Amino acid sequence: MFPLKPISKDSIPAALQKAERYRLINDPSAAESICLDVLSVDPENQQALVDLILCISDQLAHGPASQYGRAVELLARLKNDYKRAYYEGILCERRARAHLALGVAGAAEMAYDWIRRAMTHYERAEQLRPAGNDEAILRWNTCVRILSRADRVHPANEREYEPSFE
Repeated sequence: MFPLKPISKDSIPAALQKAERYRLINDPSAAESICLDVLSVDPENQQALVDLILCISDQLAHGPASQYGRAVELLARLKNDYKRAYYEGILCERRARAHLALGVAGAAEMAYDWIRRAMTHYERAEQLRPAGNDEAILRWNTCVRILSRADRVHPANEREYEPSFE
């Protein structure tokens, strides 16, 4: 195995910009690697933690569910209550989308539960938000719109069982 090479503290701002670019071109694993490099030399770097949480959430639809737990552990390292609530909402919302993408039996019900969890976190973030910051409201509204598509997402007992006679 090859040893990892540390980056310099002076390179952190440029590295974080590069991580954001990798996320934008849908390469979250490359962005994740950069965030880990930043955190290895600056373990409390709040932007790197947020970016890493987002990188992990970008991969929820394609990776193991254990990634969600890893992201939740990172949330605890965020020093800002608003950010903890907001990004936990993001994680829950993306977990819901991952369930929908799988399309397995019960996915609609699981997605509903995760969307409702996300909404709870967004409500908390809304109460903690800085003036002029309506991100949590925007995300809440997105969740409401997802739930309004009842054919895709619904609570567990909303639909009655319809037997198939085929």
